[in-house]
Order: sequence, then C-alpha cells, then structure tokens
Amino acid sequence: MRPSTLITSIPPGLHVGIIMDGNGRWAVARGLPRSAGHRRGAETVRTIVEAAPNAGIRTLTLYAFSSDNWRRPEREVAALMRLFRAYLRGETRRLVRNGVKLTVIGRRDRLELPVLSAIDAAETATAAGTTLHLRLAIDYSARAALARAASAAARAGAAPITEDALGVALGAAYGAGAAAPDVDLLIRTGGERRLSDFLLWECAYAELWFSDIMWPAFTADDLAAAVADFHARERRFGGLVAQPVQAPAARAV
Repeated sequence: MRPSTLITSIPPGLHVGIIMDGNGRWAVARGLPRSAGHRRGAETVRTIVEAAPNAGIRTLTLYAFSSDNWRRPEREVAALMRLFRAYLRGETRRLVRNGVKLTVIGRRDRLELPVLSAIDAAETATAAGTTLHLRLAIDYSARAALARAASAAARAGAAPITEDALGVALGAAYGAGAAAPDVDLLIRTGGERRLSDFLLWECAYAELWFSDIMWPAFTADDLAAAVADFHARERRFGGLVAQPVQAPAARAV
C-alpha cells in the first residue's frame, strides 16, 4: 500500500469515509420538504461522530456537499449553507468537549462569508482535539483536488510526478492539519453504489460498504455493523496472504 504522508497527533485507528446519501428521499417519503431531511441528517452526523471513537475510528471524513451539488435548486443550496453554518456554530463546544478536531476540505472561494467565518472559528476552537479527526468535505471534488495537487507538484519541480510527491501535494492542498491517511472503509448510505467523485486517491484500497438505509435513519448500530464487516474481510493490497506450510506426507515403509 502507498505509504501515508500524514503526521498527526490523532492516535492510530481506522479512517472511515461516508457518503451521506438519502436525506431528500427520506423526507419526501414522509411528505416532508427536502430541507427537513437535511436537518435530520445533521442530527445523524452528531450521533455518528460521537459513536466513531468507540468503533475504533480515528479519522472520519463526511461528504457534506459535492462541487456538483451547486446544480441543485438555489433554495435547497441556500438551506444547506445555513445548515452548515448552524451545525458548525452549534456543535463546536460539543466537539471540543469530546476531543474532536474538525477540519473542512474542498474549495472555499465559492462559500459565503458567514460559512467561511463559521469554518474558521470551528477549526481554530477544535485544533487541539486528539480523540477523532472529523473532516467535512464541502464544495469538494476528488478530481479537482487531484488536478490542483498535480499542478502544485509540478510547480514544486517534481519530475516525474511520483505517487509520493502527488500524495504530499494533495495533503497540502487540503490545508494545514487537514491531511489524513488512506481510507480503510468507505460507507455509502441511501442505496446508491458509486463513489461520486469522493476521495478517489485515498480510496484506492478502501473496503466498500453500501447500505440501503437513508442517512437520516443511519444509527450507531449500523456504523458498528459496517466496521464489524470490515474487520471480517481479508485485505491483501494486491498481494497474497501467506498460506500455512503443509508438512510433507509420510512415506510408506
């Protein structure tokens, strides 16, 4: 496996990425506006963040808003941005109390000032957290992140651009303290079975776990089930698992 370039104070453990899918469909199925599903999904985030350390997770990356999500109706995008701001402001004290370090990855130049201010305040307040590194991917595209990292590696004089050089550049592109080791387990809720431009580099050898459960209905028990399934799998990273040596058969006398 490609060696990690991360140096962090977070103790070793699993890196789990989650594509939190199904908020809108959960709400529509109940005759509610899609925004109600997003609000309920934010409550699920709190539940999963609090359950993660007990599941052996030390880095948790949540796909909150993809760069493609700007194509959604303006009213829904505005509601999501208000929700991000409210979550960051309302949860920061809880994150600090629980030893959670929060960082945001993705573009920031298209976010409004109130959201940026909430991000900066939350990152600063939680910077000393050592129990869990929570990364929120907002306005995030893995392809765009890789393209920026490749450009940065080229400007730094890397010729040819090696995996290590690109990995270092990608970590730096996420911002100070936001880099993370490769993903061990990728979870997607909501019944879809695709990566949707999420952590493509870091998921090279990730185990994939897809669930039909909509994100607002996802529980700590569901997280524990996904992690238990992960631990039951055999990870070979392209190699072979050593087989026990068989003793030679005894010769007949």
